[in-house]
Amino acid sequence: MEEPDRPRPKGDAASHLAAEDLGPYSQAELDERIALLEAEIARVTAHRGKAAAHRAAAEALFGKPSG
Repeated sequence: MEEPDRPRPKGDAASHLAAEDLGPYSQAELDERIALLEAEIARVTAHRGKAAAHRAAAEALFGKPSG
């Protein structure tokens, strides 16, 4: 469970992954990496949908923020 009062680490995990040399990986390791990344994409997409629904509900209740 995350602690919301702690600051997020600097940098973007995807940027770190994109900069990594893939040369040393075998095809099986690359397949595993692809599967893990696809699962992470699905997780982030689902969370984005929940966040959008939460925001829409708040806007419906309180009105859309101006600005």
